[in-house]
Amino acid sequence: MSMRRSTTTLFACAAGLVLATQGDAQTHVRARTAAFRMDGCQGIESADATRSPYFFVKGGDSAVDQLPLKATSAKVAIAGVIADVKVTQVYRNTGTKALEAVYVFPGSTRSAVYGMTMRIGERVLKAQIKERGQARIEYEQAKQQGRSASLLEQHRPNVFQMNVANILPGDEIRVELSYTELLVPSEGTYSFVYPTVVGPRYAGQAGTDSSTGEAWVANPYTHAGEKPSTTFDLEVKLSAGLPIQRMSCDTHKTSIAYDSKADATLRLDPGEAQGGNRDVIVKYQLAGGAVQSGLLLDQAQEENTFLLMAQPPKRVTPKDLPPREFVFIMDVSGSQMGFPIEVSKVLMQEMIQGLRPQDLFNVMVFEGSSALWSPASQHATPENAQAALAFVRAQNGGGGTELGSAMRRALGLPRLPGISRTFVVSTDGYISADGQVFDIIRKNLGSANLFTFGIGSSVNRHLIEGMAHAGQGEAFVITRPEQAAAEAEKFRAYVSSPVLTNLKLTTNGFHIQDLEPMQLSDVLADRPVICLGKWSGEAKGTVTLSGVSGAGPWSQTFEVGQVKDRHHGSLRQLWARQRIQMLSDYDQFGQNADRKAEVTRLGLSYHLLTAYTSFVAIDSQVRNTGGSTTVTQPLPMPEGVPDTAVGGLSGNQPGGLVGGVVGHVVGGVMSSPAAPAPMMKRSSYGSAVTEVVAQDAVLRAEKAKVAHTLRILAFSGLTGSSDPAALRREIDARLMDPALASALAHLPSGTTLTLKVDGSGRVVSATFDATFAGSTRATALMKLWRLRSWTGGLAGQLEITLG
Repeated sequence: MSMRRSTTTLFACAAGLVLATQGDAQTHVRARTAAFRMDGCQGIESADATRSPYFFVKGGDSAVDQLPLKATSAKVAIAGVIADVKVTQVYRNTGTKALEAVYVFPGSTRSAVYGMTMRIGERVLKAQIKERGQARIEYEQAKQQGRSASLLEQHRPNVFQMNVANILPGDEIRVELSYTELLVPSEGTYSFVYPTVVGPRYAGQAGTDSSTGEAWVANPYTHAGEKPSTTFDLEVKLSAGLPIQRMSCDTHKTSIAYDSKADATLRLDPGEAQGGNRDVIVKYQLAGGAVQSGLLLDQAQEENTFLLMAQPPKRVTPKDLPPREFVFIMDVSGSQMGFPIEVSKVLMQEMIQGLRPQDLFNVMVFEGSSALWSPASQHATPENAQAALAFVRAQNGGGGTELGSAMRRALGLPRLPGISRTFVVSTDGYISADGQVFDIIRKNLGSANLFTFGIGSSVNRHLIEGMAHAGQGEAFVITRPEQAAAEAEKFRAYVSSPVLTNLKLTTNGFHIQDLEPMQLSDVLADRPVICLGKWSGEAKGTVTLSGVSGAGPWSQTFEVGQVKDRHHGSLRQLWARQRIQMLSDYDQFGQNADRKAEVTRLGLSYHLLTAYTSFVAIDSQVRNTGGSTTVTQPLPMPEGVPDTAVGGLSGNQPGGLVGGVVGHVVGGVMSSPAAPAPMMKRSSYGSAVTEVVAQDAVLRAEKAKVAHTLRILAFSGLTGSSDPAALRREIDARLMDPALASALAHLPSGTTLTLKVDGSGRVVSATFDATFAGSTRATALMKLWRLRSWTGGLAGQLEITLG
């Protein structure tokens, strides 16, 4: 994520104070009176600030418990194809001051959140669903009145925020969330995914399409490798309805007890109590590769709802396929450094080597900017494949994640007439501008299709799945390198031959309406066709799904009268969730007041969390009369994601401040790690600046200390570069990477660093002439570098003396 040297930004809010010291605060602060709203708290910011993730620094006030979320647990009950999930968050205040806790957390992309309760001691308060603005007002009023309250809001369909007000010293408050989701098998395997952490989102440059200005993006993160501060537990009870062949969890250690042939219980191993830094993925298969298909009916007083799951025929692969063009788009931003980018390289190798010589292909890499392997697509000859793979292997992670501009450039590439085109994107999806990217795809895709590969332990599934949905393709998620070959083979099968095309749903004697989806798309993956809708009259007649498979016409008919169980209450919420998603899809072409009103109505009518409806629970008792301090719960960095996801090198800003000293980093600015992050009550502009100035002397002293440690005193022994000045600027910037700055904290003054570099700029060895704590980690981080300013094309060596 790119950082800028010129801007000083202040956020003064109940959630705390984050300040930057790129100079004297009294000289450089260009703040204006509190004019923005950040989740209910007032603040001040410079006119060109960008809200960004930052590193958590524990404050100096021992009376404030800065980690009030102590535990999260989930109990999952799967009955047939529907999962019902209850998530419990335990907040406990071990300090001596009353708190408001703010916590951003993920959810399933398919979840329909339908309930919330708050428990304070023996009192149980059931939350009410309200219009979002009204819920926020009622929560803020309760907070000011000293009443305990909780507020659940949606930032994305898979990103939520919990606010819990007036947690008194010694209090334990339990907030329980309830949601349901539909499990759809693929290739005969069912997957239940429980996301545990929201990865840091690239906030983009202020004023650009990649910047949304949303406050939730500015969230604190612990450093890579640090264990989560909160414990985590999970239990899954599976009642499959058919014999279970296999149940497993490859992401965490678990134990599985089979209670009968069709029932099993999976529990998280106690040793995984701090495993909340990666998604939990539970998979199971039914005996003989069977999948559940057929009709489910819900007959209720309010309305009748149905669910149809129809299993398509097996894929038939044509022998003679026409040539196709593939454009591979690879994320090489800072969050990809290390494990994710290496997996992407393996994936690219598998896909490119699997092309036929008559196919055309090209490769684009992107971070803050983008680059093409070739100006135009080339035939997939062995020579071209090797040249493209050499281009891929030369990539390192670093910089921002300007996915939107990369997609716009890729979608606008010239194409040959009569050749089918497919785009393939690999990324972790750590951006905040999801909607803008969907919009770009829908408006520029044309007759092509688009597939996505999410790479990482906790990817942004909303973006990964949403891009594929907008691009009429499929989404894949790869959490381990060894999965790359199998997923690439699935991709080749999908693009070579759809399972079903020209799908239609017809009925005879069964009266249906409000079908979701309204139009059935081609089936690419081996998974059931899903239809949700409403019905009226008697439960009789037939439902027929028809289409064209590789072997010719195909149809499947279901007898409605044979369905005996007609009380699946969750179908109403699942239908409403599907309708809300459809309306949100249309919003990518521009928001519409009528659609917003309809989503709000659906949320209120079906008791669902949406972008425009929230859950709020308020205690009737006034429990706090002395005010409170707001703390934002820090999130763990997802497993396998480096610190560069928060602050890293931007390829298009080699001379600017492109990293960040370890400490608070937000909107391209930073504070020193040794300076406490002061916790503030809501205040006016004047009092905020007074507190900033009071802290400034300490911050400037600490900044000067760190800057001196990282300053280049001498730069010699240089070979292999035609632009030494640019190379020195780049290394100076790289030395300020947060993870590296931490490793170099105890570096003795005058230490000489020797770097050996190959012809492509990759650092093959890094050696210090002194021993210090952190040298091993610093060496490992430097060996991940590929120096962009190394332009000579020859291997060489340089010596750097650090002061």
